[in-house]
Amino acid sequence: MLSADFLNLQKDIEMVNNSEADWFHLDIMDGVFVPNISFGFPVLEAMKGMCKKPMDVHLMIVEPQKFIKEVADCGAYMMNVHYEACMHLHRTVSAIKEAGMKAGVTLNPHTPVCLLEDIIQDLDMVLLMSVNPGYGGQKFIEHAVDKTRCLKEMIRRKGLETLIEIDGGVNLQTAPELLDAGADILVAGSFVFKSPDPLRTIHELKAL
Repeated sequence: MLSADFLNLQKDIEMVNNSEADWFHLDIMDGVFVPNISFGFPVLEAMKGMCKKPMDVHLMIVEPQKFIKEVADCGAYMMNVHYEACMHLHRTVSAIKEAGMKAGVTLNPHTPVCLLEDIIQDLDMVLLMSVNPGYGGQKFIEHAVDKTRCLKEMIRRKGLETLIEIDGGVNLQTAPELLDAGADILVAGSFVFKSPDPLRTIHELKAL
């Protein structure tokens, strides 16, 4: 939803509700962890009653563990925190689950998936950033495909069912590569909202 029209947010929420999209992906940015500020919990709270699909809340902020209750109170299904922002990641993941949410961990483009070896079994989902976080509409980082494949191999080797989500530069060209590499969930922002027919664009992505 970072690429939605914030002056007509209700209209774009209703569009997603009526589309074939499975989740709402919501990026909360603080201007510290990433060089941008998006929206905060008052907006998330306002969306709570409008979103008819699960909310995947991605916190691109420092010390995300401080806001677990706020995210849960907003009705989030999944809470995503960055590996790079959590000094005590296992404790944070446990607290997210205790608050009644699914736990996701996000890796920036430069962070190798091998760093998840000792916590992957505790995660419901891993989000791989295929652009540098902070802004929509960036160019897809090709290495994300190999990184997805590597993460999928780790998940299979350990006999887990952890989901893989990809965020950044997803379109009709990159999506098939990512799906072939093992991705389960694709986040498409500007590609959808800047298209002439967002509903058709979502349909085309779902059909891949």
